[in-house]
Amino acid sequence: MKSDLRATLLRGLAIGMLGIWSLGPILLIVLSSFRPERDIFSPARRFNLDVTFDNYTQLFAAFPQFLPNMGNSLIVALGATALAVTTSTLAGYVYSRQRGRLLAASAFFAILVRLVPPIVVSLPLFPIADALKLSDTHILLIVLYSAFWVSMLSVMMKVFIDQIPPTLDEAARVDGASTTQTFLRIVLPLATAGMIAGGIFVFVYAWNEYLFAFIFSSTRAVTAPLIVSNIMDSVAGTQWGVLFAAATLQLAPVLALVIFFQKFLVAGLMAGSVKG
Repeated sequence: MKSDLRATLLRGLAIGMLGIWSLGPILLIVLSSFRPERDIFSPARRFNLDVTFDNYTQLFAAFPQFLPNMGNSLIVALGATALAVTTSTLAGYVYSRQRGRLLAASAFFAILVRLVPPIVVSLPLFPIADALKLSDTHILLIVLYSAFWVSMLSVMMKVFIDQIPPTLDEAARVDGASTTQTFLRIVLPLATAGMIAGGIFVFVYAWNEYLFAFIFSSTRAVTAPLIVSNIMDSVAGTQWGVLFAAATLQLAPVLALVIFFQKFLVAGLMAGSVKG
């Protein structure tokens, strides 16, 4: 009995420490965004409870393009998520239901390419994008972000689809369903959890990505992370209150998305660990 109680306490302590480690920085950023800048790093005013919205007012005054750039982030993130999830689900279905050396080689090559650092491929892509007149466009960022994730997502979707019994496919074919109908009516509804989990990964990445946005956008497709970077690189020095306000606004949609779909996110992290 005592050993069970001790184990429960230790488990609770570990979870509590992990929660503080994970949520502490987020809570600090959010609370600091509502504090006067003089109080943020002042030990003497650490427990001052003054609440102000001046940081948000200064953010919109100094960087009026912040909200439009968040709109760019939303367009790019949604587009990349839709494209990556669609292509990865189709690829995962093929990898799951078909066998062959060519397919195995393509999967290995896709994972190998995924290991290449983004900076290595971004610089050679710049003149190509410029020649195609795709620089500083939402389409280019959508394609880049989805391409960056499609290999890993295809493997993840294969794991999900592997858990769907092939006998369901066979039964659908006996009833006269084509391969397309089997995929759309049988496999796709059962793979929804994996698609949502993969979509969350892609959305969070595309929403926060900086390198590709910095290299391939300048005016029309500038995303929110670039504005946050500009706040940090301000000539007058970093305005920490304004920076924390911008970080809070950028963090809020992602945090809400992850909380709302957390069970699907856990399913994505646990994919393949338990066989049905």
